[in-house]
Amino acid sequence: MLTIVDCIALSGLSEAEVDAIAEHEHLPPIVAAELGCCLERDPTGQRVIAAFIRDDIAHARAHGAARHMAELAGVLQQYMDHHRGLYMGPGHYRQ
Repeated sequence: MLTIVDCIALSGLSEAEVDAIAEHEHLPPIVAAELGCCLERDPTGQRVIAAFIRDDIAHARAHGAARHMAELAGVLQQYMDHHRGLYMGPGHYRQ
């Protein structure tokens, strides 16, 4: 039987990235890992994941959740570091 840890590992994403997808899409983490795995396969899906994380950051900011906003900013930075093709210069990411 696969565990959530196995599913996250198979997705190619970090646990924090899967958690951000789960938060954005209001899904259980195991379903978010599956969705993330599918999205991670091509640049369009990778941009969707980055957009999910940016949306989560905006939502945290709007609700005054500074700590969560900072955590998500770190998740976005980590994601962008592993997907250099999405980066278009300081402060600009492909949508």
